[in-house]
Amino acid sequence: MIKINKIAVIIFLSGIMAVACKKEGPGGKSSVSGAVKHHTELIPNAIVYIKYDAKEFPGANVSIYDASSPADANAHYEFKELQKGDYYLYAVGYDSTEQVQVTGGIGVKLKRNEAKATDVPVTE
Repeated sequence: MIKINKIAVIIFLSGIMAVACKKEGPGGKSSVSGAVKHHTELIPNAIVYIKYDAKEFPGANVSIYDASSPADANAHYEFKELQKGDYYLYAVGYDSTEQVQVTGGIGVKLKRNEAKATDVPVTE
């Protein structure tokens, strides 16, 4: 007859649950980066917001987003060390060629250990 150590089983199951229960957000090895674009124009210095566990546009109220990243002078943004899962990216910027504020977003699904390139489209 096989004797099973109850403590070992509890530790094993706890470890599996801890790995399986990780949700979208920080703490992983995935990343998403790209540029903020209005049609084909780059939008430097835009702010890109990220909402964890979201497949669709959660709204324009930036206070509901989980984190933000400023785009640089080349319109490049990046979010690092994310868990696998669904995210929504929302950008707010200014198109100086058309002199208008632009906003927009896109849903992103990240796999484990994935570095995904995704441009964020914005419009008037």
